[in-house]
Amino acid sequence: MHTNTDLPPAAGNAERYRVIFAGICSLILTVGLARFAYTPMLPIMRNEVGLSWLAGGWLATVNYAGYMAGALIAATISDLRRKFVLYRIGLVVAVASTAGMGLTDNVTLWGILRFVSGLSSVAGLLLSSGLILNWLMRQGHWPQLGLHFTGLGLGIVVSGLAVAETVGRLSWAHQWLGMGLLGLAFLVPAWRWLPPPAAHLIGGIGKAAPVPSRRWIRLLIGAYFCAGFGYVVSATFIVAILAKLPVFADVGGWVWVIVGLAAIPSSFVWDRIAGAFGQIRALLLGYGLQAISIFIPACTGSPYFNLLSAILYGGTFVGIVSLTLSLIGRFFPENPAKAMARLTLSYGAAQIVAPAMAGYIATATGSYRGALIIAGVVMGVGLLLLTALPVDESLPVKRKTDDKQIA
Repeated sequence: MHTNTDLPPAAGNAERYRVIFAGICSLILTVGLARFAYTPMLPIMRNEVGLSWLAGGWLATVNYAGYMAGALIAATISDLRRKFVLYRIGLVVAVASTAGMGLTDNVTLWGILRFVSGLSSVAGLLLSSGLILNWLMRQGHWPQLGLHFTGLGLGIVVSGLAVAETVGRLSWAHQWLGMGLLGLAFLVPAWRWLPPPAAHLIGGIGKAAPVPSRRWIRLLIGAYFCAGFGYVVSATFIVAILAKLPVFADVGGWVWVIVGLAAIPSSFVWDRIAGAFGQIRALLLGYGLQAISIFIPACTGSPYFNLLSAILYGGTFVGIVSLTLSLIGRFFPENPAKAMARLTLSYGAAQIVAPAMAGYIATATGSYRGALIIAGVVMGVGLLLLTALPVDESLPVKRKTDDKQIA
């Protein structure tokens, strides 16, 4: 880990919180609404429009393909000013693609819109987090993204509440249009309060930071692929899964709100766990708990255990993302978004494969049980890969000379 201690803090806490709040709003818009609103809307669209199991899975896959395409773009761009322009474009695209879902009932057009919304989610998850991490380090602040990633949990709560409060009152189309309008409220602070990278500060954060070996990075990439696989099955289908239980039949959107409420404080909790035991040990615990959350609905129909599953899921996936991106970003302080993007490609690849697989299994079996079992096993593989990493990630074996180390 490296910060330039020769530079005094150039920004006080008020500006720091404004910048972080901009990042939170970008996550609520581009991930919470543009991306995650599909989860509570999926059973509604199945009931009101006749969306099939298979089409539902493919729409999720197309969305994650868009996310992966965006991550590829972010991974090839080094200029922070260009990343900032793409960040702002992503905010606008998130609003337009969300509202656009309510303007058509054509599955092909839905697929295009879901792909575009996947592209926009990179603006909140990768571009803003990288820009904020870079800004924090330049201003002499501790480079943690825990506050920023509360936007993931808040985004889930916002999308879940928006769906839960409008179901039965608005048609599925007007629900999508309403969420697009709601997104404008988050676009304004996300646009205005994240400052552009200052031209005279680009480059030269300080001395080269030591980084891990290629083997260390490959193991982390493999583990992150497994996390993406396990995460996306629940992220896409958890509401549809629990809505099949009688006790949750009419409150599917509220289940998503519970997931979000569990996710909001989780980034703080995982920061504390990582501070006490190290980030690798914290990740091991997070992977284990998320695997349990995936297996529970595959093994029991108990509403209490399934509610526990939703809480465990919400409380772990944000921590895994936050810890992993913060960890890799600190090793590449000059351009953390690029390093994050390249690592995220493995996470995105899993998110393309898993929803389509789940859709095929659900079509063949009439349930998501088989997909959940496979996702839980994959999370177990990720746990094993993490055990091969040295638990003291502050002892890398090579020094950074350029950003090819993570290529």
